[in-house]
Amino acid sequence: MSSREAVTVIGLGAMGSTMAEVFLAAGHPTTVWNRTPGKASKLVAAGAVEAATAADAVAASNLVVISQVDYAAMDDSLAGVDLSGRVLVNLSSDSPDRLRGASKSVDDRGGTLVTGGIMVPPPGIGQPGAYVFYSGPADAVEAHRETLEVLGRADYMGADPGLAMLYYQAMLNMFWTTLASYMYSAALIGTAGVGPEQLRPYAAALLSDMTDEGPMGFLKILAAEIEKGEYPGDENNLHMQAVGSEHVVDAFEQVGLDTGMPRALATLFARADAAGHGLDGLGALIEVIRKPAL
Repeated sequence: MSSREAVTVIGLGAMGSTMAEVFLAAGHPTTVWNRTPGKASKLVAAGAVEAATAADAVAASNLVVISQVDYAAMDDSLAGVDLSGRVLVNLSSDSPDRLRGASKSVDDRGGTLVTGGIMVPPPGIGQPGAYVFYSGPADAVEAHRETLEVLGRADYMGADPGLAMLYYQAMLNMFWTTLASYMYSAALIGTAGVGPEQLRPYAAALLSDMTDEGPMGFLKILAAEIEKGEYPGDENNLHMQAVGSEHVVDAFEQVGLDTGMPRALATLFARADAAGHGLDGLGALIEVIRKPAL
């Protein structure tokens, strides 16, 4: 009999199935359940127990890890299920306020909700570098930390149930916009017959410069400016960058490409310029981000 903590995994899509595989490989007795039948056969062959119902799945383990499309799926799956004494760790995506409401609902039913956001795709779960944002009751996270860290480093962000999702969505925003920007740029140079691989090393160098921990790292400088609320623009003011952003839009228009992302950026720059930040540095953009246009 295994000495490892028993765990239940609810939701057997790509993420949930991989989580269950990782728990099994680490020696954790694992019960699985999915709303749509027929997804557990491979896991059962590897040693998992398939629960007949959601109620049976929750009853099987004190720790229940949920990976579904959203929090409405959890509500639907666990309707009428006794949650008394159970710690539910929901790694599904949704809005921060939705997580806060779910936390209260689970608490009212005698359970404890730990919210989370896992920051790797399925192949990265349980691999070096994997990490997960968690929020909610600290004692619940600590009680199950050893098991949760089978999936990846457990970064506890605070008691507010919405915090894990705020971090998760913030990271996804940076991830998606960075990759989309590369695709826009690859399309732009592609109109001149230049392949994306020829752009890649320059893009990689730019990202390295942005994340450098030295005194010239762009993100480090920007974070310090935002912390202070001071945005020096002596060397490269925002007005000049607003003008330049319009030139970027022109370049995309002239070759017949989509202008959605560059136009959105130029509009943001123009708003900051019009709001009186023209002589400030780029960091002043956060002031208009904090005050969305009506």
